[in-house]
Amino acid sequence: MTTAAKPWERYSERQRWVLLGVLFLIATSSYVDKNIIGVLLQPIKEEFKVSDTMLGLLSGLSFAVFYATLGLPVARLADRGDRRLIITLSLALWSVMTAFCGLAQSFWQLAAARIGVGAGEAGAIPPGQSLIADYFPPERRGKALGGFMMASMAGYVIGTVLGGQLAQAYGWRTAFLVVGLPGVLLAVIARLVLDEPRLHAGITVAPTESESLRDSYRALVAKPSFVGILIAMVLYFLIAYGAFAFIVPLMIRTYGITVGKAGALFGMLSTIGAVAGNAIGGGLTDRLCQRDPSWAARFPAWGMIGAFFVYEAAFLMPNLTALVVVLTIGGVFLTGPVPSMFAALHLVCGSKRRATSVAIIFFFANLLGLGLGPIIAGGLSDTFARSVGPADGLRYAMMVVMVTFLPCGYYLLRAARTLKADMEA
Repeated sequence: MTTAAKPWERYSERQRWVLLGVLFLIATSSYVDKNIIGVLLQPIKEEFKVSDTMLGLLSGLSFAVFYATLGLPVARLADRGDRRLIITLSLALWSVMTAFCGLAQSFWQLAAARIGVGAGEAGAIPPGQSLIADYFPPERRGKALGGFMMASMAGYVIGTVLGGQLAQAYGWRTAFLVVGLPGVLLAVIARLVLDEPRLHAGITVAPTESESLRDSYRALVAKPSFVGILIAMVLYFLIAYGAFAFIVPLMIRTYGITVGKAGALFGMLSTIGAVAGNAIGGGLTDRLCQRDPSWAARFPAWGMIGAFFVYEAAFLMPNLTALVVVLTIGGVFLTGPVPSMFAALHLVCGSKRRATSVAIIFFFANLLGLGLGPIIAGGLSDTFARSVGPADGLRYAMMVVMVTFLPCGYYLLRAARTLKADMEA
């Protein structure tokens, strides 16, 4: 347990939002460095002469292996010790490794550097969410987590827009260097500004009072709602952080536009979708959960089902303008449910398992979803391309992968049925 029964009572309203702002910047840096690879895939493919399957390996599995496997031990440290220190060191590591991506002279050197980025980013989101749960009271976490999770789309936007422009003007290596190096300065700021509530009274969590990882895992998977959220998040990551890496290459191949224009368009529509989706999702979650906590899982379930129909329509659009309009609407459906899913997770995990529960979710979601999603999409694209060409091949591959939204919604609806019974303070 933490140094106080209610650690959020330590902070004023202004302090809460300053701390959340710093965590938002850190998470944004994480998502920029993670997602910039998507806008750079086409020039990387052209330079190294690799298939879409290999691009899927680069953007997915090479990053996800250490990102997923290191997440659990890092989260165990976060549940017991100084989360501020963990976040700071992790930020410095992934920033340096992103810059190293820009120095790669072969495909496999680039893949190795991406492994390093993943290893560093394992210490970003679980400890950050754990701190937010200590900074904000339960009835306000939906909105706080919604603001925090907007970093995912902010990172997507910065990575695609800035990365695309830099790649077009100076080459893809410069893009990696420019987005990676500022993270070192941000690490210094984070160390000075973030606060660890456990340190105020000089008390840490004693190992003898903490659950083992095995006991934590058993306690969590014994809850049907946690299992439903876990499966849904794996499926969500397969699409949102896996297959979506190919959106910019799809625009380039199908409509013949430059990498700079494709990145700017995808950045624009991602911005609109992220702001609207997270604002709507976080606010609605807090209001609906005041009446019935099970809405924390039910609301994102219907969002996922709606997303399937929107994205299937998007990839059938006859021109670029129509594609951008429908993808923007899809962005609302894609990002709106995310705060709710994490709010549902924090309702059932228990305070002493916050970072661990997020890390378990991320372990499976990243290893299976992020790790395999780009490979599945890339493999399908290569297969379809043999008969219909690279542009339509990628389009059909994306449409097949979008079917995953339906079981995602189904498992969230299952989680909603048992969420109230599984809740734990």
